[in-house]
Amino acid sequence: MNVSRLACAALLALALVAGCAKTAPPRATRAGADDRSQALIDSGNVAYRAGDFEDAARRYASAAVAKPDDPAAYYGLGMALAKLGRDDEARTAYARARALAGTAAADTAAHP
Repeated sequence: MNVSRLACAALLALALVAGCAKTAPPRATRAGADDRSQALIDSGNVAYRAGDFEDAARRYASAAVAKPDDPAAYYGLGMALAKLGRDDEARTAYARARALAGTAAADTAAHP
């Protein structure tokens, strides 16, 4: 499966998960997702630095599925997709990262 299909599948899965969630998961589950997401982002960073942009994109997309509200996952995905020449998908990922980062900043300002 190429990275384009993988990224689209990850974003579709993300949309389905976000739309179907009625209640917040237990705190322990969220902590596990945070850890998994960060591990995937870290491994995506390693792949990106090594020049393996396809693998990096897969890992960042997986991080976005593990933790859909993490702007770092979408930012990394945007960087990797841009390196692969998939500019439209990269812009979409960057826009999602920007929206999530804005939401996080607004939440922090509202609840210091």
